[in-house]
Amino acid sequence: MSRFRLTVVLSQAQGKHPERRALEEAIVTGLLGDPRFEVSVIPHVYDLEADHPARLFLTSVRGDLVVLAWLYPRATFWVLDRDGVRGHWGQTRLRSADENHAEHSATEDKTASENNGAQEGQNGRAAQMRPPPPERFIYCLDLRTADNAEPFLAEIHRIYEEAAARAAKRAQAEAPLLELGLRRHLPADRAGIESDAASKRFTPDELLRPPARRWYPVIDYSRCTNCLECLNFCLFGVYSVTADGLIYVNQQDECRKGCPACSRVCPEHAIMFPEYKSPAIAGASFGGIESLKVDLTKLFGGADALRIAAAERDRELIAAGRQAVGMTVGIPKRQAHKPNAPKDDLDQLLDQLDAADL
Repeated sequence: MSRFRLTVVLSQAQGKHPERRALEEAIVTGLLGDPRFEVSVIPHVYDLEADHPARLFLTSVRGDLVVLAWLYPRATFWVLDRDGVRGHWGQTRLRSADENHAEHSATEDKTASENNGAQEGQNGRAAQMRPPPPERFIYCLDLRTADNAEPFLAEIHRIYEEAAARAAKRAQAEAPLLELGLRRHLPADRAGIESDAASKRFTPDELLRPPARRWYPVIDYSRCTNCLECLNFCLFGVYSVTADGLIYVNQQDECRKGCPACSRVCPEHAIMFPEYKSPAIAGASFGGIESLKVDLTKLFGGADALRIAAAERDRELIAAGRQAVGMTVGIPKRQAHKPNAPKDDLDQLLDQLDAADL
């Protein structure tokens, strides 16, 4: 059997920042010519429209996949998922700068797994309403983690050994079926150990066709509980539900550029805007200061976050020539049972955290 090949895709930064381009080129140069890897370069994965060759290429990959992007890994994983590129979360050893300050414990590792795409065994999560992902792993690396190629190359080589061992074990288990001529009955994503990224060929120029920049929400279904609060809150028709009642982003280009209001409303922090300035909204794994901010917001009912969200929505409604609605439409009453009272010290701390936008 031919040697296992791992598909590695590098998603370029928006714009032409020279330092970012240099890092991208160094990583690609370090992988090209190595027969173990199938390497492709695409534009920013968040910007790809449905018919873009790079997106069609990504959906053609059936085996394990490594994607390097200028996004938090959790955001990259769920952007891919939205685009039909599904799989199981591949654990990596590279962590973004915003996530490195927190020490890993068993509890933190479990939380990270839940936040980053684990889709099995989560009671009450929207992931249970979806078809299971294919039996392959998707590893997402944040290109902001280091300023030189060596850490990324080392991690990609480590991932290769892990993926190759898993593929060899699977091939060994399937060998008796192959001998009996039953290979045709195997699922398509398990038909072999060699990457089939070449099943749909595009030229480098086709893959790198510049897309327009986009802005839309991305749902982390491992955290989403399908409460539909985002659907009730958004007045721009971005969200809808499937025939089975599952929330999804339907009209993503109707989203108002720069507005993350629905992310603040989500009680499970399952909605991301990968290009937003705040790590919590952009898809960072919760830890450290961001964890404190999230926990305080949840502890006190999210009142300040909801007010901010309502103000952001009003701003966009007015810009679209519509009438502001304030807190009267689609705002969850999470503290309806509590009487109005002056803000205490902890309420004021919440205000300070939101004002700092840490």
